[in-house]
Amino acid sequence: MVFVSEKVKNLPPYLFSQFQQRKEQLKQKGVDVIDLGIGSPDLPTPAFVCEELKEQVNNPQNHRYSPYSGCDEFKQAVASFYAKRYQVTLDPNTEVLTLIGSKEGIANLIQAVINPMDKVLVPDPGYPAYRKGVHLAGGVSVSLPLDANNQYAPLFDQISEEDAIAAKLMFLNYPNNPTAAYGEWRTYLEAVSFSRRYNILLAHDAAYDLLTFGDYKAPSALQIPGAKDYVVELGSLSKSFNMTGWRIGYIVGNKEVIAALATLKSNIDTCQFMPIQKAAAKALQSDLTAVKENNLIYEQRMEKLHTALRKLGLHAEKPKGTLYLWVQVPREESSLTFANRLLEETGIIVTPGTAFGANGEGFIRISLSTHAERLDEVVRRLSKLDVKR
Repeated sequence: MVFVSEKVKNLPPYLFSQFQQRKEQLKQKGVDVIDLGIGSPDLPTPAFVCEELKEQVNNPQNHRYSPYSGCDEFKQAVASFYAKRYQVTLDPNTEVLTLIGSKEGIANLIQAVINPMDKVLVPDPGYPAYRKGVHLAGGVSVSLPLDANNQYAPLFDQISEEDAIAAKLMFLNYPNNPTAAYGEWRTYLEAVSFSRRYNILLAHDAAYDLLTFGDYKAPSALQIPGAKDYVVELGSLSKSFNMTGWRIGYIVGNKEVIAALATLKSNIDTCQFMPIQKAAAKALQSDLTAVKENNLIYEQRMEKLHTALRKLGLHAEKPKGTLYLWVQVPREESSLTFANRLLEETGIIVTPGTAFGANGEGFIRISLSTHAERLDEVVRRLSKLDVKR
């Protein structure tokens, strides 16, 4: 007997896990592998957040079940954060829901919104979890091309009228993974207008909203007038506060969708450990000094690596945020071929652009999540690479 569902059997392998397997094989052979494939911050969680966690752990009351929608302290902190940073008013009781990380939220949101065979507009290139989540929900992914010549803004005119009418949900993500493109006000305005025209829920994945460089400040899709009628926005503390393993995030916006997702999640999980929620609340209520200090470090890494790539003859736009550089590969090579050659010849893991959709062909994504000394080694190894081979 076979005890595996068809949806799991037909689920494409997660390319990141394949590269991790190859990494382990090379390490066993004595190769010093430098992993720039996964966007996992290497900087520590701010000390004041860790101290808050310790304090909350010592309170026996916090070891009980959390309220299904999240503890009041965290939801109120999210609402206060939006009011202060974006001037967006949220009701913490009906328009904010705690997530066990935004990746979990994405998968469950799709389940809560679509029916089998419903269409979902998925950015291409885009975070693979969108397309995988649609598959697991029995939906149909429709590629939403992003314009490489215009900050990877969505090309809504390339969506057929039939697909637009049939679509029930649409994902966008700025600052963008994998391209590191930044979101502009007009992009959100056009997206909300498109959602209103075709009655589509817009789910904006704002996982990198605070990880920005220089004077750039990422806007929120909820700042568009009337956005709550058609928009939910997912946020995470993983990248901004270096809390990936803590698994804490949130979704805000349309209260009907929030209620539906809360109902689904109450039948699947019992929310996140309360001390984690309360420590995360402390983070969101801070003056964000720790975030700004981390961003300066990531920006310095970006500048160093960008300069090295340019000297090598590899082009990448200089981003205004995120943990990534989106790099064009040599014309005669595919994304996967070049990524494999980097691994074999330099011991450096990067992610081929095709991991993010067909429109990622011709690019690799390089993560900035390694410390200065290792980054110097990356630059040294890259300097010996023959990109014209």
